[in-house]
This record gives sequence, structure tokens and C-alpha cells, in this order.
Amino acid sequence: MLEAISHDLQEETPESKARWFQSLSLEERMEMLCFFTDLVLENNPMIVERKDAQPIAGRVLILSKAES
Repeated sequence: MLEAISHDLQEETPESKARWFQSLSLEERMEMLCFFTDLVLENNPMIVERKDAQPIAGRVLILSKAES
């Protein structure tokens, strides 16, 4: 996985982040998944104890493809 620092705001768009993630190999994607999982568990170890989590209104935007 190549790591680089950029200060270009164009590289911060969701589309560019998706392109970057899609450019990773399966092994690199799994490594990122493990990294983020470890990060969450390190900062909030009790998260695994939560049952029946409810979504917070306004926090998730669901997009769908327009019918043509």
C-alpha cells in the first residue's frame, strides 16, 4: 500500500476516496478493515456489548440510481 500526504482538496471527495479504495488489492482492503476495526475497539471497547443499535436520523444518506 502506497502512503502519501496530499493537501489537495480534490483528493478529499467521496469519489476520489472510492477510486483510491478500489485501487487496493483484496489483501490491502482487508488490512484497512482490520485497522479500522482495531481503531474502533481501542477507542470504545464496549461497542461489542451494544445490542439492537438504532440509526441516528440524519447521519446516513441513502443514494439510489435514478430510473431512466
